[in-house]
Amino acid sequence: MPADTPVKALILAFTDAPPLAAYVINRLQPELLCFFVPESAKAQVESAVQPLVQQMPKRWDWVVTPDPADMLACHRALSRSVHDLLRTWSVQVGEVVVDLTGATPAMAAALATVSQPWTSRMISLVEAAGSDESEQITVDGLTKRWVQGNPWDESAVVVRREASEAFNQGSFRAAATLFHTLEARVSGGQKPLYRALADLALGYGLWEQFHYRQAWDKLKTSLKALDMASIWGGPPGLKELLPSIKANSGFLEKLVLDPAEVKEGVVLDLLAHAHRRGHADHDYERAMIALMRALEAFAQRQLFKQYKIKTWDVQPDQLPDALRDTCRACYLDDVDGKYKLPLPSQWRALAGFGDPVGQAFVRDWPKMKPLLDAANHAVLGHGFEAIKGERVQQLSDIVMKLTGVNESSLPKFPVLGL
Repeated sequence: MPADTPVKALILAFTDAPPLAAYVINRLQPELLCFFVPESAKAQVESAVQPLVQQMPKRWDWVVTPDPADMLACHRALSRSVHDLLRTWSVQVGEVVVDLTGATPAMAAALATVSQPWTSRMISLVEAAGSDESEQITVDGLTKRWVQGNPWDESAVVVRREASEAFNQGSFRAAATLFHTLEARVSGGQKPLYRALADLALGYGLWEQFHYRQAWDKLKTSLKALDMASIWGGPPGLKELLPSIKANSGFLEKLVLDPAEVKEGVVLDLLAHAHRRGHADHDYERAMIALMRALEAFAQRQLFKQYKIKTWDVQPDQLPDALRDTCRACYLDDVDGKYKLPLPSQWRALAGFGDPVGQAFVRDWPKMKPLLDAANHAVLGHGFEAIKGERVQQLSDIVMKLTGVNESSLPKFPVLGL
């Protein structure tokens, strides 16, 4: 008998031919075994199959169909019991092998359908006639062909598209879960591809939460595997995806390895984050928060880079004369004893130093003040009024102009078209 790796769980359809059923069990050595049988075949399993089994599984059970010729009756019997049985046995996705050798057409159709979420291999012993290259065996004087395959190797495309759509909608954790599920179901050669896609989705999810180093680590890992997969073909759209991932990985690398206390890349990322929240999600509250933070981060960068001022720990004497008394009187934190500049004063400090961007802020203040007020009055600000999309767009236009950032320079998340 050819050697096979022992399997976790086997669902075996049986109506007759005990030697064939015993051959499958002995070859696969399942830890867990479920017979799918009509009521009339139960006695034959106990009297003719079990005595031929060389090593009994640790646990086994039955699913009985009331009519082996009725596909719907078979489907009902399986769907009402087999999923709960596999969960009770702690069987994971992809750990089930299904044997259709002894199944009627109705039993085979129902078993293939119901077991699909769990199985990674289907087998059948069929007549030896034909010239294909499947394995030929002899059991109890009968010559058969051992035919096996993984239905998920072909049908994975449906779930892959579903996962890609979840990714494109920003549901990165859901996409990663679907890709990990495919990893468990497909055959060995395809597993690295789906593991890499799951890492990719997790990486962008971490990036969305501003966990830059962890995101970079995930993107680096997935990029290497996807690059290798593209050499051997991979799904359609994979090669076109790689340049954007490489660009994103490079952006994160530069941001993570930037030794400065105030990182320039954060400004670009906050602006890109705001655009995703506003344009893709229509989440104007969070888009407005990200824009406000980007406006502040840009001012912090300018003050630190040009004047070595930390806005979260400023010394009044570092500021222009017009702001020093105000800083001493108003900006002292009574908890940690540090002076902290609020956003408008950060920009006014830049203007006081003669910095062009600070002076531009002062000139645009009459336009900006109502927008900042709207942000403060928003539900996620300090008020109770939902922010309007046009307010977000107005502030975005001013911030992009003020910071001198072009939209083309912002990092863009890829669109999966796999």
